[in-house]
Amino acid sequence: MLNKIKPVTWVISALLAQYAWAEEPAQIRLDNISVTDKGASDQTTPAITLNGHELNLRRGSTLGETLNSLPGVSATGFGPNASRPVIRGMDAERVKIMQNGVGVLDVSSLSFDHAVSVDPLVIEQIDVVRGPAALLYGSSAIGGVVNATDHRIPQEQLEGITGRAETRFGGAENMRNGAAVVDAGNGQFAIHGDVYTRKTSDLDIPGFAVSSRKNAADGTPRVHRGTLINSDADADGSALGGALTFDNGYIGLSYARDNNNYGTVAEENVRIDMKSDRWDVASEFTDLGTTVNRLKFRMAHTDYEHKELEGVQIGTTFKNRGLEGSLEAGHNPVFGLNGVIGFQFGNTNFEAIGKEAFVPSVNTQNQALYLYEERPIDKHKLTFGWRLGHTSVDSRDSASFGSGQNNSFNPNSLALGGLYSISSNWSATANLSHNERAPAYFELYANGPHVATGQFEVGNSNLQKERSNGIDAQLRWRDGHNSFNFGAYYTRFSNYIGVFDTGNIEPITGLPEARFDAVRAVFKGLEFDGKYGLTDNLDLTVRGDYVHARDKTNNEYLPRIAPLRLGAGLRYQLGNFSAHLDALHAFKQSKTAVNELKTSAYTDVSATVAYKLPVHRFHVEAFAKANNLLNEEIRDHASFLKNISPAGERSLLIGARADF
Repeated sequence: MLNKIKPVTWVISALLAQYAWAEEPAQIRLDNISVTDKGASDQTTPAITLNGHELNLRRGSTLGETLNSLPGVSATGFGPNASRPVIRGMDAERVKIMQNGVGVLDVSSLSFDHAVSVDPLVIEQIDVVRGPAALLYGSSAIGGVVNATDHRIPQEQLEGITGRAETRFGGAENMRNGAAVVDAGNGQFAIHGDVYTRKTSDLDIPGFAVSSRKNAADGTPRVHRGTLINSDADADGSALGGALTFDNGYIGLSYARDNNNYGTVAEENVRIDMKSDRWDVASEFTDLGTTVNRLKFRMAHTDYEHKELEGVQIGTTFKNRGLEGSLEAGHNPVFGLNGVIGFQFGNTNFEAIGKEAFVPSVNTQNQALYLYEERPIDKHKLTFGWRLGHTSVDSRDSASFGSGQNNSFNPNSLALGGLYSISSNWSATANLSHNERAPAYFELYANGPHVATGQFEVGNSNLQKERSNGIDAQLRWRDGHNSFNFGAYYTRFSNYIGVFDTGNIEPITGLPEARFDAVRAVFKGLEFDGKYGLTDNLDLTVRGDYVHARDKTNNEYLPRIAPLRLGAGLRYQLGNFSAHLDALHAFKQSKTAVNELKTSAYTDVSATVAYKLPVHRFHVEAFAKANNLLNEEIRDHASFLKNISPAGERSLLIGARADF
């Protein structure tokens, strides 16, 4: 359906040439469409939205890298090519990754070396909703929600043609990236197309790949210096979408294909060859009547597969095919309440074939009813959310895993929040929630060697629902474009599901045995961010976060929890010129889990300059970004491979973006 991507320079040239057919540049309004369909400023839950110029300058090779260092957000970091966001110390199934409001059906939560099948190059906006109240958007979203929006299904009437093209080169990984996006319409029908390509070489690093701590702890030799072996990548993708647009809504369809071939870092001769085909259907209509005023439908079908290549041989193949969607109705005020009621559904089939298939074939089905209501009271607001779900997780008979097993759960969740306007500048929010999560298929049925984690993992089919109660609060200040937010949270789990080292050695593989089990746990932390105008052209920004997480059953710290981080930056703007200087200091992490090594403190300093070129009828911005200016050895404690895969050395990246 879509041909393999040509060199990106050809694509960009073709799109810019096509622009000449439009007499005047069309305008597309890109509102802040967050997961809750509201702006972040009036929400009771903490939310971050990245789009436009800010997103363009933050784009990394992965979704995790793009969001890493935002308040409350770190990344798993399995080398430079596979990285999922970690929110408030929680990762994997507790962070729901969505694309256009529908879950991403890859296998990135199964293993840290599996990449997320969303490439930041074509994303127009990313919304991050932190905290337990985010569970309203998915039964697994105890930590939070990340929603990537790409506008592949046009939602607004458009006459003419508009789009963007972008390319960037350099960096510690010697990237050669490019993307082009175009939207065209005649007022009734709109069409979208995008392509991207991303190539990187092995990452240049400051010093040895293996840390001195790991060398001292187990004698792992420090043989590779200056280069992270097997960390290159070659990815591309394309999409085509269209929609009928009306004065009060739209209905549309899109298809996307993503390919990614990358080294896994942990094993020098192993690569992953990933492909994902996704069909999306979406529709929304507003101003429908006096009772139900809005209807929204979203559904996506994904056919995902990746092969783990050992040289030219296929070691293991992972497949995930499924359907997920939601139907939502918004209503006019009833007794002063505004809100929505919705139904979410999903059906996925997971399959692993090969010698490292440590999980059997599994069918997972989810259904849930949810309700969200708001009650404005003068300048204040009360919110209420409720979710009633059913999940079945059924494994199939197999020679390796024996007879299939069936498990079903009924996770139910509640959230109550409020926003209190203290004055025209100050406001406070608070949220109370009870959250329940059904165990994931690998937590129930894993039974085999997991090379990426270096363990023989054993699931527990007797696991019950993961339950937690949480509270979070924020104090916010706004004065024009100046702002400051300070938040605190506390979450107590009665049965937190994790994989724990048993101290035994599996006799056949010789790997340490680790079992999935449930323990009592507590997560608590602080977050803040702010911006203040020092002059008309210069802004000061600050940010920071801290997470403290303990296994209360065994009185131990939980693994891979990011340390205290404090950051500050300067933003300068004068006419078409802008410059950013940013520094983030991560303190030493010595509060570690059993058999987990400490990580040293580091300071990451970066600088960016950008200039908007005076090109007729186009908006062209050239930029340059310098990373790790102090050339420090940066090992993020949240990364599973922190002791064999540091961040890149001091480097310079240059690029340009054209909007038309």
